Amino acid sequence: MIWDAELDAGPHTVGRWLTDRATQSPHRIAVDDRGVTTDYATLAGRASSLAERLRRAGYGPGDRIATVSGNSTDHVVAFFACALAGIALVPLSWRLTPRELGDLLSRTDPALVLVEDEHAALAGEALRGMTTVPATASLGTTGAEASVPVARRPREQRPVRDDDPLLVIFTSGSEAAPKGVVLTHANCFWNNLALGQALPLTQDDVVLAMLPQFHVAAWNCQPLLAWWVGATVVLERSFQPARALQLIAERAVTAMMGVPTQYALLASDRGWEATDVSSLRLALVGGATMPAPLQQAWSARGVALTQGYGLTEAAPNVLHLPAAESAAHAGAVGRPYPHVAVRVVDPETSLPLHGEATGELWVRGPSVFAGYLDDEAATARAMSGDWLRTGDLVHRDAGGVLRVVDRLKDIFISGGENVAPAEVEYALALHPLVGSAAVVGVPDPVWGERGVAFVVRTPGAPLSVDELLAHARRNLAAFKVPVRVEFVDALPRSTIEKLARARLRETARRLVEGDRATEPANETEGVES
Repeated sequence: MIWDAELDAGPHTVGRWLTDRATQSPHRIAVDDRGVTTDYATLAGRASSLAERLRRAGYGPGDRIATVSGNSTDHVVAFFACALAGIALVPLSWRLTPRELGDLLSRTDPALVLVEDEHAALAGEALRGMTTVPATASLGTTGAEASVPVARRPREQRPVRDDDPLLVIFTSGSEAAPKGVVLTHANCFWNNLALGQALPLTQDDVVLAMLPQFHVAAWNCQPLLAWWVGATVVLERSFQPARALQLIAERAVTAMMGVPTQYALLASDRGWEATDVSSLRLALVGGATMPAPLQQAWSARGVALTQGYGLTEAAPNVLHLPAAESAAHAGAVGRPYPHVAVRVVDPETSLPLHGEATGELWVRGPSVFAGYLDDEAATARAMSGDWLRTGDLVHRDAGGVLRVVDRLKDIFISGGENVAPAEVEYALALHPLVGSAAVVGVPDPVWGERGVAFVVRTPGAPLSVDELLAHARRNLAAFKVPVRVEFVDALPRSTIEKLARARLRETARRLVEGDRATEPANETEGVES
């Protein structure tokens, strides 16, 4: 078989998960992609063949291959091919504007960019803005799987190691530029080992994967574990509630992972009551805490939701609350996964707090990331020794169950997507008539949070809200665009150096609540994932 040569890979390297499974269960279905099924033998054969083409073309450990692709079998093939060849896959978001995507491509410095045909125009415009354009190819059997461009900087070939980067996932941080989180084979191995011990899957499971594959959860929250144990993954291109409900019933989906917004939209869909969801045994929630009424709505249908908490830098799984405990610990995110250590720390002194306490959550374990891509300073700021500082304020009760209280960082989460205010502020400030800007998140009944921008115009500038929002849409992904813009004479500050975001949040909350009282929001906007 074509993958036999890979079986001497190291014990934690992820590529062998697929090749080992193909040897054991060649005819089981690995991927159901919009009704087109691929068994394990075929998936492993395609991935191994592409890995060999990449090696022969000069690509290898130390290289990064960026992708611009929706969820697809072709993208899964590229992931496992990179894993087998020791190359880091950098899946970039198709939600970004050409400017945003071009910036990430420049920072990634990929040896090769693989592009899905649907996103060729976006990728092409982004690539044209780069100083040095990398080699490119299309995804799939008629693209890179048929012919790979020769590497411009050939790599020396060697066996894949546990500490080789496997994934680089860009995530919004507290600074203006998103940071690339480097996850090694070992990081992903330990993450999935812990997930499998706490919330196991078997080869009989059918996993619905509806999160976009530029998110770490789209790989490390069930799909990779499913391919490790021989289960079937049903891939969805985008999240449409009616379609997802149809798949749950028709494919007898047993496991899924989503953000609270998605679960809310599923429960409010007109087909909710009529859909048979009885096959679901493991519905995992991440991205934010599930509201109690929504938890109850799913429980009433016989589906108990399992709350989780994580962050990309931890690969991402840190905490989980078994569904059986959700009623007793409403709003909590649970206890650590196996092989994950946590501590609650005084934010002022950095000293650990014991017993029942409120403080910053720190995380340690073999799934914690290798660092930020080419950014040692940001990595140093995120770590304290071998502890990852999450920036989240949590409360630990007497039983050791944790609840997220607030975020020490300024990030807010809209529909499960992290939004960094500094990144939005930077984009707004690109407009020549904007003097300065500040963005804060406010609660939203559907999206969890939405952004409100406070903008100081340059003196005498005739800048309108509509013009500024149009500018924002050209420079920011849709989920980052503020839901409201408020022009102000000056931004409040607690000191000369520090913006008084707490005061802005309170002002923003009053403004949005006033809007809802006088003109109810239209929540018919579609959701894509």
